[in-house]
Amino acid sequence: MLASPADLEDFAVGFTVSEGLVANASEVLEVRVEPGEHAVDVHLRIAPARFSALLQQRRNLTGRTGCGLCGAETLEQALRPVAAVQAGAPIDVEELHAALRELSSRQPLNAQTGSVHAAGWVSAGVGLICVREDVGRHNALDKTLGALLRAGADLNSGYMLITSRASFEMVQKSATAGIGLLAAVSAP
Repeated sequence: MLASPADLEDFAVGFTVSEGLVANASEVLEVRVEPGEHAVDVHLRIAPARFSALLQQRRNLTGRTGCGLCGAETLEQALRPVAAVQAGAPIDVEELHAALRELSSRQPLNAQTGSVHAAGWVSAGVGLICVREDVGRHNALDKTLGALLRAGADLNSGYMLITSRASFEMVQKSATAGIGLLAAVSAP
């Protein structure tokens, strides 16, 4: 994957859950990051049953930063079924607008470059509590999701906020993880 080199443990867990490679974060048994001279290797150990199921799939998971359908060889893989998502916490419109205003101030890499996406988790009644950046919008979402899952956050207690458009892949990733609302700065 092409990704910004920060928060790679979060990215690995978030990507693995949002792509349905595991059912939940507890099936990710180990994440190991090994920096190299020109790249960083991220190794995951997942539950044996999930690994066996993964071997049965025909999917190449190599992807680019802008890839929402990476490795999908069929329409069925691209449009995989997603279980119904529970209604999350009630959303306060003022809190949503405050989180939108705060999001850009929590993007130090984007402040330097002007070309990086972010995803943030808004906890109802608390505000924006976790933000991750990446050159790829899907990666930013996966990194934020991974940070939440690794911290044991309740995904029914808030919603995801993203700096990109709400494409179906972003909605699908969020729904696969059980997130009830994805708010986007840009148009669908």
